[in-house]
Amino acid sequence: MNKNILDQFTKLVEFLGKVLGPDYEIVLHDLTDKKYSIVAIANGHVSGRSVGAPLTNLGLKIITMGSYKNSDYLINYNGASKTNKVLRSSTMFIKDDNNNVVAMLCINFDDSKYVALSEEILKLCHPNELILKNSEYDSVSSILKDVPESFSESIEEVTDTVLNKVLADKNIPIDRLTQDERLNIVNILNQKGVFMLKGAVSEVAKKLHCSEPSIYRYLNIVSSDKNQ
Repeated sequence: MNKNILDQFTKLVEFLGKVLGPDYEIVLHDLTDKKYSIVAIANGHVSGRSVGAPLTNLGLKIITMGSYKNSDYLINYNGASKTNKVLRSSTMFIKDDNNNVVAMLCINFDDSKYVALSEEILKLCHPNELILKNSEYDSVSSILKDVPESFSESIEEVTDTVLNKVLADKNIPIDRLTQDERLNIVNILNQKGVFMLKGAVSEVAKKLHCSEPSIYRYLNIVSSDKNQ
């Protein structure tokens, strides 16, 4: 990203962090290096991240699918902090002259204290039943089962988040995976953009109990199938 633009957005991150307050995390991702994409962050305590953390699983998927090409932003989707707090998140895509996304400006709002306060107020009106009818979330766990974005501090955490979700959905023990099952998992991870992160091949190889050359072979196979 152009240095002048980067400097301006870095100031914007600081500005928004102070204006919106400590419950709003403001993050600037420079997509030049997806493994260490966070170049500016305000109120990082919200997700537990800092400068140098990688792009999220959702960010990788957005780039892989090219969904940013027909949209300038994505608003009010659910994310999960490292402590499993549900966050309300929004992302603006920063694009170059060719409509390619080069950076992302993200806002993650921790509304847990406001949800708790609203529940206490509802209890004063009519306990339990009214809360169940008006609660925004059925439960934190129900959202986290299929949370679209997980905030991580390292490539290992990003890889684990996506891989563990895939394995859980398929209900397959890692030590009993067949070659076809490993191939299918690599294909899913590739579609989600995991292998755009430097070091992802090594991490996935360790998790799937196979060699790095095997992962590269699987990637060649899924790429060949896609091009046919």
